Amino acid sequence: MASDTKKSSHRMRRGFSLIALAAGAMTLSACVSPVAGPSGVYAKPIGNAPVTANPTAYSDALVCLGSYARKHGLASPRMAVGRISDYTGKVEYEGGRKITQGASLMAMTALAKSGARQVERFDTSVSELELKYTNNKLITDNEVANPTEAGEYRRIMAGQIAGSDFHIVGGITELNYNIRSSGIDAYVGDADAKDPKGIVNGRLYVMNVALDLRLVDTRTLEVVDVISYQKQIIGREIKAGVFDFFNGNIFDVSAGEGGLEPMQLAVRALIERATLEFMANLYGVQGPEICLSPKDDFLNDATLGRTGGYTPAYNNLETNNAGTREDPSRWHNTRNRSSGDGRY
Repeated sequence: MASDTKKSSHRMRRGFSLIALAAGAMTLSACVSPVAGPSGVYAKPIGNAPVTANPTAYSDALVCLGSYARKHGLASPRMAVGRISDYTGKVEYEGGRKITQGASLMAMTALAKSGARQVERFDTSVSELELKYTNNKLITDNEVANPTEAGEYRRIMAGQIAGSDFHIVGGITELNYNIRSSGIDAYVGDADAKDPKGIVNGRLYVMNVALDLRLVDTRTLEVVDVISYQKQIIGREIKAGVFDFFNGNIFDVSAGEGGLEPMQLAVRALIERATLEFMANLYGVQGPEICLSPKDDFLNDATLGRTGGYTPAYNNLETNNAGTREDPSRWHNTRNRSSGDGRY
């Protein structure tokens, strides 16, 4: 009789556990509906982090360099960026590249932060197409009220395209996994199988990425500057768990935390450091001491910032949005309104 009671109690506990699991599954599934709601979507995406600037440790120095050059009338040569390719050959298991393919774009942003004058040479497809249409007298710069009426067509003028003085090319040449690693595994528990057991794992590992860039005189194709840098990247992983029997039930609880320094951000840091050295040489700046003067604040520039730099389209230096580009709450439809002023 006692055996039947014990079996019945076990079946009840098992039934309650199954009901709890089913309820948890239904709670999770309630976040997604097979029928679109009034807003026209099946589910609302999670996450509301605002857009922020993406600086590296060298971004402020680039901005400082550009501001210093403008204040002292140091003219920037016209710069262009060519291919900065990934030569590591490393790919993910799913088939994608391990390293960013956008290194050239990072170099353009770094040049903009340094206040350099740039001409486009990386993607000229739109300009070439418009040049073709212009050559066929198909493009006008005037408003045409009636599309069937011929307008004043754009003319091609000799020497209308600005040339570059220098251009940057190169590539990402190294990606070395597990340069050094260390770890610890600890297991603690009584010899009795029913007593609690605990396990702790910890790992640290280091890898690196390297870059080789060249600065080339566009007119003569002479390589006037070469830079090679590497940056180490660290990762860590910690995990702990407990295993125990309690009143005939098994409890296996574990938790962990891990992190890897952003690999692509490391590539951006390499490019920004190399660009900083290139531009310091072209400006004729002696070194970082120009940014350390307590009486001058070269980080306050109307058109330069850690998000890049730009040329004002109109005479709007006093009223443009240059000073707010790094504010994560600007233009955000919830964070900006939380202040109560309702402004974007």
